Amino acid sequence: MEWNTFKTFDDILKNLEAEIICFQEMKSSRQGLPKQVSLPPSFDSFFSFPTRKTGYSGVAVYTRRDAVVPVKAEEGLSGLLQPRPRLSMTERVSEEYPSFEHKELDEEGRALVIDFGLFVLINTYCPNNTGTEEREKFKMEYHRLLEDRVACLIKEGREVMVVGDLNACAAVQDHCEGELMVARGLAEGLQGEEGFWGVEYRRRMKDWLVGGGGCMVDIVRQFWPDRQEMYTCWNTKIGARASNYGTRIDFVLLTPKLVPWVKAADIQPQVKGSDHCPVFIDLHDEITQSDGTIVKLSDVLGLAVGEGKVPDPPRIAAKFWDEHKQNLLSSFFGKSSKSESPSTTQTPTLTVSANASVHAVANPSAGSSSQSASKSAPPASQPARTDLKRKLVVDSNDKITKKPNLAPLKQEKSKSSKAKQPSQSTLAGFLAKPKALPSKSPPVPVDVDTGIGNEVDEDADYRLALLLSQSDDNTLPSSSQGSTSSTRTKKADDETKNVWSNLLAPTPVPMCTGHDEPAKEFTVNKPGPNKGKKFFICSRPVGPGYDKGRSERLREQVDPQWRCDFFKWSSDARKERARKPGL
Repeated sequence: MEWNTFKTFDDILKNLEAEIICFQEMKSSRQGLPKQVSLPPSFDSFFSFPTRKTGYSGVAVYTRRDAVVPVKAEEGLSGLLQPRPRLSMTERVSEEYPSFEHKELDEEGRALVIDFGLFVLINTYCPNNTGTEEREKFKMEYHRLLEDRVACLIKEGREVMVVGDLNACAAVQDHCEGELMVARGLAEGLQGEEGFWGVEYRRRMKDWLVGGGGCMVDIVRQFWPDRQEMYTCWNTKIGARASNYGTRIDFVLLTPKLVPWVKAADIQPQVKGSDHCPVFIDLHDEITQSDGTIVKLSDVLGLAVGEGKVPDPPRIAAKFWDEHKQNLLSSFFGKSSKSESPSTTQTPTLTVSANASVHAVANPSAGSSSQSASKSAPPASQPARTDLKRKLVVDSNDKITKKPNLAPLKQEKSKSSKAKQPSQSTLAGFLAKPKALPSKSPPVPVDVDTGIGNEVDEDADYRLALLLSQSDDNTLPSSSQGSTSSTRTKKADDETKNVWSNLLAPTPVPMCTGHDEPAKEFTVNKPGPNKGKKFFICSRPVGPGYDKGRSERLREQVDPQWRCDFFKWSSDARKERARKPGL
């Protein structure tokens, strides 16, 4: 699928063939979001962005307007993030929220809570483990907040669906290195799968699922219990997707009573464009309950959508943002009234509110509209601008006429001679030797007062060059000297040519030590002293058991069909070639 073949973002969403679409890692801001992304014609949209750091995190939910309209919607998990004016009690999704303060956990734009009647959807992007103690604590607190919010909803009798990037594996088979972690743990004296479950957030994830004593069902795994390598995320920087060397960290989790509604659930690894792939579920149009009652999905999912009647979405939808309710700047540049005289040249006064001007700049579509509108401005304003330009020219000329009158002789000079007058001295004037100048040449008259009317000596540079060519310093060498010089020059040229050939020659490609195959060159992009330097590593893709080095991989765990641990700086490869004889 080539995403650039679609003309609009609305077309992209339609191509996904879903009524409810959830995104994570939007990596944008409200101000930087294009209008076609925030307001696609066929969908209602909801967003949560970081309140401090921009271009980071962020989640979005799109609902197809002709199929489903949410009942309620909130930003964040804690209930502390509120729009202006604040949500009323009837607009809130829950009556009860986690009891302790968690607003700082909601400031990174990581969750949206949407009430669809049949269930409450939580679209979330859980924090990644960056290796620092501070972020590790933040990650665990966020997972705890998510679990507490789900518990509050279940306590209120609601069914819950949690979707998104949870940044944690739920089973050993969900990790490309899972079995190796278990084997390494056993070698270190650990029991069973302790080598894999030693990370706290994995344990919490396992305990949250029904199989581990929790309340949530991993619906995709339930449909595919024995499927191996069912990964949803890959490190594309090391080419891991080509060999399916990844992890399953993207989930659809349900409370048990929603399971009968699910007709299909799977991943879509064939959909490219990200380091993650989509995960989907398909719901039945209707189900038969245990008492024989038939329940239609359209009757219990969202607000009622009838023919020609589509209710408004909840108030935090993007269509209600202030920047989407105000007039565009182009609306202020309307055509003049027909009753106005066409001969009027007075420039009309334009008054624009501060809000309108700011939003017009922030909105790309509004900016383009204002430009096109300004081009179609009434012609009455054009003469005023022309008059202003002419007035400036007249004022400039007036200043020139106020200068003292020139001498009659200078006024009689031809226009052609005036055109030749230079504004600066010639190069010859700075380099010529006074004693070498011809004595017959009279001094050039100079008008100090005005600087106008000087005669131009067009041959000055030519005469200087002729003089220099006739001086002793520039005398041509004798034939014998020329022959010796030519020999030395040729030898020097050959040496220089060899040096440049070595410098400009492509870096020789070394062979990797594990497979004796040509290595592949990469460039360091990480900030630091080595940024920009080039290096070679094994050209084979990574895979389970690829050689990470002796410090990270036991030798008996190395699978030679994948990348070996070969590494060499490109500069070292060039030095090795230079040391070889004949090079």
